[in-house]
Amino acid sequence: MSSPARDRGAATAELVMVLPALVAVTLGLVWLLSVGAAQVRTVDAARETARAWARGDDGTAAVDRGVRVGPDGTSVSVHSDGDQVVVTARARVQGPGGLFGFLPGVTVHARAVAATEAGDAP
Repeated sequence: MSSPARDRGAATAELVMVLPALVAVTLGLVWLLSVGAAQVRTVDAARETARAWARGDDGTAAVDRGVRVGPDGTSVSVHSDGDQVVVTARARVQGPGGLFGFLPGVTVHARAVAATEAGDAP
């Protein structure tokens, strides 16, 4: 049988043991959310570039639009074969760093295809 006096610090000791794990899981989830957000922005960058290129906007302006929409460091490449435009966008998401410096960065990429509108493509 245990007495209440001996169990008094048990909850504090358990909290001290579990708290670092909870913080680590929380930081990991936040990092995964940032990767997800970067993926969504990369998809948007590819779509915006493909849409602008397909409607006949200036090629450089279309690529610049995609780079602006995407996360920092986004690269956009365009391939046009006359009746359609294929755009690939890539971006690098760095690891969280600090105690989690062992986690590698992630490269997110997206591909968008758009049919060119009537008229001249850039």
